[in-house]
Amino acid sequence: MANVLIAGAAGAMGQKAVSLVNSMTDMKLTAVLGPSISASDCSQYHLGDDVKVFNSLDEVDAGIADIWLDFTVPTAVYENVKFALEHDFMPVVGTTGLTDAQEQELIKLSQEKHIGGLIAPNFGMSAVLLMKFAQEAAKYFPDVEVIEMHHADKKDAPSGTALSTAKLIDQVRKPHESNPDETESLSGVRGGDYHGIKIHSVRLPGYIAHEQVLFGGAGEALTIRQDSFDRQSFMSGVKVALEKVSGLNQLVVGLEKIL
Repeated sequence: MANVLIAGAAGAMGQKAVSLVNSMTDMKLTAVLGPSISASDCSQYHLGDDVKVFNSLDEVDAGIADIWLDFTVPTAVYENVKFALEHDFMPVVGTTGLTDAQEQELIKLSQEKHIGGLIAPNFGMSAVLLMKFAQEAAKYFPDVEVIEMHHADKKDAPSGTALSTAKLIDQVRKPHESNPDETESLSGVRGGDYHGIKIHSVRLPGYIAHEQVLFGGAGEALTIRQDSFDRQSFMSGVKVALEKVSGLNQLVVGLEKIL
């Protein structure tokens, strides 16, 4: 039996995670972290009477859980994961917004502490497969752009999934610029640029999480797309991460690393 702390338990993903952990026979929810949760809110957030509620990092008791499951916000995730590693929690992180430098620093800390963990830009199986297929296609189609579409309340842009997709493509794609002489009459209209790979972010009500990777070639085009219509779709990946994190000896990035 592994004990779990959920950071961000009051949010939409956090509530899905609460239900997931409560349904697992080998996991027990022992604590939650959320600035807006009070002890009187336990029934509202589907928390048992024995679940400890913390409103800030400095309140969290050492040893209250084995696993730190993080669904918070980009501005908090770095400090949360650093705290988790420093206090011997195994982090499973679904919050995006970490920079490359922050990820490397956290990986180094996990190696020093000999603590396993996972940072997953996306827990959805369709998104993981999209990234894998896009990387394979990029070997043959160097002209590529990424469009990601999310709900209007998403805090960061581009999404962690889109940025990870671009990074995976960049690993196999030869240096390439589709049109070096293009100009913008409206600044930013061509989207963000990751090593020549354009990334476009859409934020609209009604969307959940969606991504397209568009490849163009002479006389042909290839589009790879995934759609997440319900946040419940992410829980199968979260379940795998919770079950496998104890077998890791350092922090790794990407759900595909443990499948």
